[in-house]
Amino acid sequence: QVHVVESGGGSVQPGGSLRLSCLASGSTDSIRAMGWYRQAPGKPRELVASITTDGDINYEDSVKGRFTIFRDNAKNTVYFQMNSLKPEDTAVYYCNTLTKITGRWLPLGDWGQGTQVTVSS
Repeated sequence: QVHVVESGGGSVQPGGSLRLSCLASGSTDSIRAMGWYRQAPGKPRELVASITTDGDINYEDSVKGRFTIFRDNAKNTVYFQMNSLKPEDTAVYYCNTLTKITGRWLPLGDWGQGTQVTVSS
């Protein structure tokens, strides 16, 4: 079982930056991929970025070119660098381990508490 704790959220103005962190603990040797999700008010939770242990990375179209996912295996931490933030990026951001089923990444572990990102002028 892998447990995750997200941190790094906050309130920024449009165009600003934030770096989120996701610290994993427990059976971290079993992790094959991790992802960042976000959930805006009234909307379903969506996967916006994923990274595998082989280094394969994918982004949802709305964050491509602005957000970067990367990992520090020694620290069991996955980061999410978010630049050029827009009001529509406002959401609670979660990380989770992933498993691929019929070509789709799906969340595998328990959800953490998430971290709030608010982009507003």
